[in-house]
This record gives sequence, structure tokens and C-alpha cells, in this order.
Amino acid sequence: MTAHFNTAAIVGVGLLGGSLGLALKARRMADRVYGIGRRQESLDTALKLGAVDKTFLDLSEGIRGADLIVLCTPAALVAGQLDTIASLCDPSAVVTDVASTKAEICAHARATWRQPLRFVGSHPMAGSEKYGPEHATDRLYENCVTLVECANGHAADAHEVVCGLWKGVGARVVEIDPAVHDALVARSSHIPHIASSLVASLAGNLGDIRSTVGKGFRDVTRVAGGRPEIWRDICLTNREAISEGLAELAKRLDAVRAMIAESDGNSLDAFFAEAQLARKKALGE
Repeated sequence: MTAHFNTAAIVGVGLLGGSLGLALKARRMADRVYGIGRRQESLDTALKLGAVDKTFLDLSEGIRGADLIVLCTPAALVAGQLDTIASLCDPSAVVTDVASTKAEICAHARATWRQPLRFVGSHPMAGSEKYGPEHATDRLYENCVTLVECANGHAADAHEVVCGLWKGVGARVVEIDPAVHDALVARSSHIPHIASSLVASLAGNLGDIRSTVGKGFRDVTRVAGGRPEIWRDICLTNREAISEGLAELAKRLDAVRAMIAESDGNSLDAFFAEAQLARKKALGE
């Protein structure tokens, strides 16, 4: 089912929020799209680009009367925003988010919101090292995997609407348990970003290396260009899974370092071959 909304309120009109507004309008999925944010400059940009029809600096005013509310803000802000809007939003409104971590957010909603839940957590895997409404596009979510909290105590129509929202803007919806989500994305997204940042930092210690930088360095470090505060919040709201994954990664790094120190070519061959196969499997190649 493709959802349709009278008024969609998007809290946070950066890359993800701005792109969602453009997608809703391009597909005529909403009669009105409101943008809510903390910086008038970003709101003005979103309005100028046509991502929203009206802007608000006040959250309570912006969500008034909305039948869909999407929180497109950093993960650390979502729980507080859920507390704010719980008593202010229309009782029939459907609420979701786009945060990269889910367990803490979904547990908070379950503990504080009225039942059956009308908040359904979601995570479109559509991030980029770019940010801000100026980079928004109505095609950002096309063929994008979007992980949606599996139905568990939710209002049936709310869960259906959230799935319909993402399918309507072109995404492929996968339902998942929030704790499983955090464990998986720690290894497939969060730790790779940390590794990318470490590689960039390691190279940066060498001084000016612009004349020797090739495509490989650019590929590996691309995501290190993302907003630091976003990734700070991701690390802090997915502490356990990321810490476990980093401990495992450290052991593997020690093993590879030993192979190199001991000139163990056979083990290095096996390591790189295993990694090549693992990548193909993960990407379905």
C-alpha cells in the first residue's frame, strides 16, 4: 500500500528530511509538507528548493494537525523529541524517524508512549558524506533498503502506513528487530565509518600528501567526510554493538599484523581471498 497524507511534518530538513519532502511532493503523496528545524537558514533553503510548503522553528506548532511526523534529526535528539510530541501530536498521527540506531529509541518509545504504539522506528540506508538541504534529491530513496521496526505492539495501521511511506518513495522495506538492527549495522555501517576515519587520520599525520593520493584512498575515506556530530551520536547510541565489533576488528588486525611481520604469504593470500568472497556475498554479487 502506498500511503497518502494530508499533512506531513518533517522535523529536520537536511539531506534526508529535504529529500523525503521532495519525494513526497514529486509523487503527490502529501497535500502539504511542513518543515521544522532549528536553523532558519536551512528551512529557507528547503522552502526555496520546494522540499517543503511551510516552515516552523517551533516543534509544537509545526506538528499541529499533521497525520505523519518524520523525525529526521540526529539519533541523540530523537528520544527527547518523542517526549515532546507525545502529548502534542494528533492521537491518530503516525510517527517515525530515520536515525541510524534503533534499540534505544524504540525502547524509549515503548516505555513512554501510549499503547498501541503509533511510533514505528525506521532507518533508510541512504546516507551520504554530503549533508544539508542543498544536496537533497527526490530520488534519494529509490531502491534504498529501509529497515523498519518489526510489528510488536504497534497499531496495525501505523505500521502499515510507515511501510507504505517508504515503499511509496521507492525504497525496499525490510522489517527487523531493533536490537538485531543495531548489531548488524554496527558491522556493516558504523564500524566501516570508524575505520574510514582512522585511515584518513593516519594519512593526515604524514602532512601534505595530495600529490600521492589515488582513487583507493578516496574510495576508502569517502564517508569520513560526514558530519562529526552525527557519527558521535551514532557511536554513543550504539555503544555496546560497536564496542563488541571494534574488539573483534582489533583481534583481526593483530592477526594480519602478525602475518605481515612473519612474512606469512600463504596466510595473507587466504586472508585477502576470504575478504574478497565475503564482500561478494554481502553485496549479492
